[in-house]
Amino acid sequence: MKIHEKYINRCIELAKNGLGTTYPNPLVGSVIVYNNRIIGEGWHRKSGEPHAEVNAINKVKDKSLLSKATIYVSLEPCSHFGKTPPCCDLIIKYKIPNVVIGTIDPNEKVAGNGIKRLVENGINVTVGVLENDCNELNKRFFTFHKKKRPYIILKWAESSDGFIAPLYKEKKEPIWISNEFSRQLVHKWRSEEQAILVGTKTVLDDNPKLDVRDWTGQNPTRIVLDKSGKISKDFYVNDGKTRTIFITEIENMPSNENCIYENATFDSRLAKNISAILYRNNVQSVIIEGGKMTLETFIKDNLWDEARIFVGNNILKNGTKSPIIYIENTVVKIKENQLKLFRNHD
Repeated sequence: MKIHEKYINRCIELAKNGLGTTYPNPLVGSVIVYNNRIIGEGWHRKSGEPHAEVNAINKVKDKSLLSKATIYVSLEPCSHFGKTPPCCDLIIKYKIPNVVIGTIDPNEKVAGNGIKRLVENGINVTVGVLENDCNELNKRFFTFHKKKRPYIILKWAESSDGFIAPLYKEKKEPIWISNEFSRQLVHKWRSEEQAILVGTKTVLDDNPKLDVRDWTGQNPTRIVLDKSGKISKDFYVNDGKTRTIFITEIENMPSNENCIYENATFDSRLAKNISAILYRNNVQSVIIEGGKMTLETFIKDNLWDEARIFVGNNILKNGTKSPIIYIENTVVKIKENQLKLFRNHD
């Protein structure tokens, strides 16, 4: 492996430690190398806290080495004041002569300005090392800034004969299609994404908590479709414990910090309307957890980036047929379950 790739790969490994905690900021890792030895490394942990470059520099015990070192960073260093000072200024302050960058920051507040600032101060800058891997690392952040919408993940579980739910009249108690390990994985996913979305029927039928109780981490923002106000205060989504955005056609509903009402017209543009609302609320990623009508709203508009589908070994014979996606997938085994993974590259 080439030397630059070796250290950018380490930056990516470090950055992944921040998955689920850095929103609305990107995942970033940084490594400082002197004489083919890492003398400092760090990653961005949480919005408002020091960036990866700052954490890496702070780890260097002998600061005099910085003027002879190379700093690697998976994403272009920032050049603007946000909740923290620009990382470019710190690199310039310590006279670090070489900066190697994985990929350019798509945020219009940065977007090449960081590189320009470094070059103007006589720093040798290399850009585009493992660029595709660095873009994949921040697929949520890049989608949000480039497409002006959140990164959208579809998720459901279906029986081996292709049903996502039994007939309602037969549904006396919850029927689990996926196994306990698959359900725990779903809670891990929830901790990694910024929001989770369900439709009215899912709430009325299942009264879900939409939390990460089987994993550690922060509960995602709940997005609930409630066109005509059918969801009463008795449901978990109305408990006020987690930030929840209700999307409805009812006007003038009073919002507060943890309960936000947004208006949308529930027509053929619903998926686009939802995406625009989430973008306006700075939601960078969302898991669409159903039910069928909600999932198919996004599939019909080809407005999704990933689909994660569990296939159980049980047979329902009848009920609600699962949505269908006609693209290639990879399959992972989770004991008796299959997990089909799809990527939409359109």
